[in-house]
Amino acid sequence: MNAKKILLPLTDEIIAGLKAGDAVLLSGILFTGRDAAHKRIVEALARGEAPPFDIQGATIYYMGPSPAKPGAIIGAAGPTTSGRMDAYTPRLLQEGLKGMIGKGFRSEAVRQAIVEHHGVYFAAIGGIGALISKCVKKAEVIAYPELGAEAVLKLEVEDFPAIVINDIHGNDWYRIRK
Repeated sequence: MNAKKILLPLTDEIIAGLKAGDAVLLSGILFTGRDAAHKRIVEALARGEAPPFDIQGATIYYMGPSPAKPGAIIGAAGPTTSGRMDAYTPRLLQEGLKGMIGKGFRSEAVRQAIVEHHGVYFAAIGGIGALISKCVKKAEVIAYPELGAEAVLKLEVEDFPAIVINDIHGNDWYRIRK
C-alpha cells in the first residue's frame, strides 16, 4: 500500500484529497493533547481567550508520552482512545482545527463536525509507541506543564504513519472495512 505524504499544517485542499482508508505519512508540526488539556482549551475559548497554539489548520495527536530516556527526544508516543476527547472536538473543529490522530471510534457528533468543518480523523496504530517516537524530531511543552504527561506538546514529526478513518464525505473506515 502506497502512503500519501502530507506536509502539515493541513489545508482544505489536502483534506479534500483524502478518503477513509488512505494510508498517510505526516510531516511537520503536531500538537498533543488529551482530555484534561482539551477541557482547558475549550474553557479558554468559552472565556474569549486564545488557545495555547494557533488552531487554524492544526492537527492534534491524542497521546501522553512516557518519559524520555537520556539523550532521547521523547519516550514511547502511542495513541490514546479518541472518544475521551469527543465532548470537546466539535468546538475545536469549529475554531479551525483540521486534523486529529488517535485510536478508536468517534461519536456521531464528531463525525458530523468533521464533515461540516472539513476536518479529518486519522488513526495511529496502538501498541507501537516506541516505533512512532522515532518519527518525532523535536518535542517541547507549550502549555499546561502541571498536567505532566497530559501537557500540550509541540512535536515536529517526519513520516508519521497513520490511516484516514473519518473523511469529509462522512465515510468511516472502521465501518466500511467490515
